[in-house]
Amino acid sequence: MTEHPSHGYFRDQTHVLPARVYYEDTDFSGVVYHGAYVKFLERGRTEYLRAAGVHHREMLIMDEPIAFTIHKLNLTYHRPARIDDALEIRTVFYLSKGVRLLADQSVWHGDDMLVSAQVTAACINLSGRVRRMPKFVVEKVTAHVVTSAPDWA
Repeated sequence: MTEHPSHGYFRDQTHVLPARVYYEDTDFSGVVYHGAYVKFLERGRTEYLRAAGVHHREMLIMDEPIAFTIHKLNLTYHRPARIDDALEIRTVFYLSKGVRLLADQSVWHGDDMLVSAQVTAACINLSGRVRRMPKFVVEKVTAHVVTSAPDWA
């Protein structure tokens, strides 16, 4: 079995984050609670950025600290995940100008897609006002993004 770093890896322009379903992710029946998928997807986006060289801590210590906030999140549930399942969170970012960062994400168990999501994130300062992404963020992420916009954008 091939070992992958805990922050995941890139397969072409798709970031893949291995994850496991724990008891805390499930409801009383051992099926993943719908809200837990939002956490899996958040981890996928965060680890994509980290693997690309963008760290949230760096953004928080800038002269004008910034962060990302979710503007739009569209989830489709296809199949349930269950306790102890080994999952893959797959994330693709698209080149976007200005304040937005677009992502297609999915959660997989083997060959089965469990959840698909379209995400629009915005770059904000700590007062909640939108602002352009800093040049260093754009440069680091650009190496891994898909250059055409998704159909849903």
